[in-house]
Amino acid sequence: MCCGIYAYCLQTVTEDNPELLKSFSAPALHVLESAMLSPVSSMEYILLKTLVAGTIWNLKDIIPSKSQAEIINAILKILSDVLDVDAGETVIRMHEAEKQRLEAAAETEDVLESTSRGSLMEDDEMEEIPHKRKVRRKTFISDLLPPTDKELRETIALLTAQQTALEIVVNMCCSEDPSDDEWEELSSSDESDAFMENSFSECGGQLLSPLCLSHEVHTAFTNYLIPKKIFEKTAFPNSTAVDICFRSPTWKSLVRKMNTIQCRALVCLQSLVSLLDVDHLGGPAALQTLAQHLSQLLFAQPDFAKHVDFLEAISSALRALLQTMASKNISQCMTPNQLMTLCTAGIHSSNTGVRVNVVSILGITGSVLAKEDGTLETLKTIGCFLLEVATKDPSLVVAGEALDALFDVFADGKEAERASVQIKLLSALKEFQPVFKMKIRKEGRGKYSPDQLCVLDNVKMNLRRFVAYQETVEKRLTT
Repeated sequence: MCCGIYAYCLQTVTEDNPELLKSFSAPALHVLESAMLSPVSSMEYILLKTLVAGTIWNLKDIIPSKSQAEIINAILKILSDVLDVDAGETVIRMHEAEKQRLEAAAETEDVLESTSRGSLMEDDEMEEIPHKRKVRRKTFISDLLPPTDKELRETIALLTAQQTALEIVVNMCCSEDPSDDEWEELSSSDESDAFMENSFSECGGQLLSPLCLSHEVHTAFTNYLIPKKIFEKTAFPNSTAVDICFRSPTWKSLVRKMNTIQCRALVCLQSLVSLLDVDHLGGPAALQTLAQHLSQLLFAQPDFAKHVDFLEAISSALRALLQTMASKNISQCMTPNQLMTLCTAGIHSSNTGVRVNVVSILGITGSVLAKEDGTLETLKTIGCFLLEVATKDPSLVVAGEALDALFDVFADGKEAERASVQIKLLSALKEFQPVFKMKIRKEGRGKYSPDQLCVLDNVKMNLRRFVAYQETVEKRLTT
């Protein structure tokens, strides 16, 4: 479908392209709106509408403010409808439809070939030519027609539409975050207090989220049950559909597409958990259920460490979820054994993002355990693990995250203080401090971005302060 290709190109070029927005006219925008609101419901047209919805979201800055709420509502309605479709059941149904179509075509071909053979024999007898066995190429009707894979194309269109819809949701969450310049300007101006007061009043005494998800998007998310539908997409693909695809060479590539949808849903989940208020996510009980769900997904695959995309996506979601739960004092559901299994597998990943995530997860959980009684041995295990990562991981980004995690775990709590002394944390950090400083100086500028270097400089400064703090702790406990 050519228009689908054009729509994909349009969505791509309009993303983060303010110069292009200036050339968009009102009639062009109306054409896109008409395509997005069309009642046609074939799977290929669903993909087209999803791509157009993504394009219009990219163009939101040139849409008149009076139309913003209506347009955002229309976009979320399309995304909701796309995510409503059960991809696994669609694969099963469309593959069966293809099978029946091909069987019917084969039966028709057999009948016509049999009829053709009978006519040929009659001609031979009428001409009194001795019948000889003839070797000739078998010609089917399908050989004379353009090849068709309608069911496969329709199914691919649906899976692509669902992946695109999830990516648009992530963009909606990210693009609502104000820039650093905007925050700096706001925080240094007299309008800051007025802004917060107005936001508080408009939302009935409660801010929508710690970030700045607009009221229109938040309302549409809630009305169309977007968080619930994203949660459902985080499940593993339908096993029957996966088996069907694996048995068919032409459908085999769909398994990867179904797995990609799961990973995109996990990334979406990370954004929503970071962005929405706990109440809008269903409350503490819902977050605990979600944590159990993610743990089950993770440990359902004994070889989860081999699936790098999945591991990065689910560890990102877990990191965001556990951080939210810790900030709200909601009890966490992962056992120490599960935690260490995840971290031990993840820290050996070649993917830096996975290693950063598992180290952060360990820091979040450790900081919670540090405030509880009877956690000394677990804290010692966590401390030794983080110390090993901080001093030996080849990436300064991972090492910096591990140091940050150590600061969080051993910043407070009697059990944490005892554990730090027993694992000789102070002497290890004192020895590593000049090494870390030298690595930043030697490797920093060539390998890391300015943002990463800024974070590493902050870690270096905090390391100096933490060493001073640990000196007072060790002196107090050993005298």
